[in-house]
Amino acid sequence: MIDYAVFKQFGEAITHLGEMAKKVEMPDVERVEKATALMVSKIDRQMAVDLESCVKCGYCSEACQFYVQTGEAKYVPTRKLDLLRRVYGREVSPLRFVRRLFEAPISADELREWQELVYDACTECGRCSMVCPMGINIARGVNVMREALAVAGLVPDELLAVEQEQDQRGSVFGVGPAELRAVVDKLRATGVDIPLDKPQADVMVLTTVIDVLLFQDALLATAKIMNHLGVDWTIRSGGFESANFGLLSGVEDLQRKATRNIINEAISVGAKTVIVPECGHSYPALRWEGAAMAGSPLPFEVLAISEFIGREIGAGRLRVNKAVGAGKLTYHDACKLGRHGGVLDEPRAALHALGVDFRETAPTAQMNWCCGGGAGNFLINRAAGLRQKAFELKQVQIDATGAETVVMSCGSCRLNFMSGQQQSQWPVKIESLVELVGANLAR
Repeated sequence: MIDYAVFKQFGEAITHLGEMAKKVEMPDVERVEKATALMVSKIDRQMAVDLESCVKCGYCSEACQFYVQTGEAKYVPTRKLDLLRRVYGREVSPLRFVRRLFEAPISADELREWQELVYDACTECGRCSMVCPMGINIARGVNVMREALAVAGLVPDELLAVEQEQDQRGSVFGVGPAELRAVVDKLRATGVDIPLDKPQADVMVLTTVIDVLLFQDALLATAKIMNHLGVDWTIRSGGFESANFGLLSGVEDLQRKATRNIINEAISVGAKTVIVPECGHSYPALRWEGAAMAGSPLPFEVLAISEFIGREIGAGRLRVNKAVGAGKLTYHDACKLGRHGGVLDEPRAALHALGVDFRETAPTAQMNWCCGGGAGNFLINRAAGLRQKAFELKQVQIDATGAETVVMSCGSCRLNFMSGQQQSQWPVKIESLVELVGANLAR
């Protein structure tokens, strides 16, 4: 069960999160120089094509929850790439010498203005890229803009505080190996075996600060599922945290460091499979970005827990009972898992195996609406109003299904749903897929 008192404490801590950040001071000239250099370094052939290809058709506007809910032109997805487009035009494009005559260089004030556009008003959900008739990867361009703002010292304070903590202390929200061990001991008292720090294992399971602090039942359910399958598995206290705040804030060195820590732990135990918990961005951070940063294929398979569950059910190895009394359910596709990662069929296979009255949203699967809180947005205090507007679009979509419960496979989405639910007094129940499966394992 969700402990709403702890959730409230977590929310209150977020309101003071920015106070912990160590501000990055530098002259504006240096900010511009660093941001420009970063953008230039990221403009490869594909991005150049993307930046040249926009025909200003407006399709991406109607795919963005922030624009749809506000109607403000500044939130049009392709506009978020305007600074990157200008740098390309002046520094890289074939007509750069001509463009310098009539296109102004970017300024520090514009960089500060763009902080809201690429952090507060974009979750990099990728929905805009799905509908773009030119195939422009807008989400990738926004990620480059985050990296540019990061080197310019303009990461939002809340993300900066957590990024600095993860980099300097190896913990997130104060959760490190000692806190993990304490929670594991607590959960073991329920009679469920949780193998911690086994020297060798076929499967290494990751968890995250959100599960350790708030959703401990998700960690317990994961252990029950692994034990039910008879898997040789472990959690490693030296490499358990799946959240990657380097990726969210745009600090590439930390992103690489956090990813390398997990890879090294998995290699040290001889893991053939690494299971990512219910954490949307952690999945592409390890499975796709991790391999790219390692420079070679990873020596193990990476699976999201929802993907693993669906695969094991499909293979007949994981047997579940009918979820009696579950009522009418729908499923929220976390953007990084579904649209970016392709984990769409597996969660639905699990829900169908549970025999629930499952209602699809419209639109669904790849085009499912984002909840508005991903990519670190949930932590940014000033974005609260905009985030709630985006969530209300998701709320309307779910209400249209007639579902009494919405199931999801991402802790960040779950946090945003809980926050939105409390603000609007929304009566729909919020459920974790792994918890639902864990509660209905066949004996």
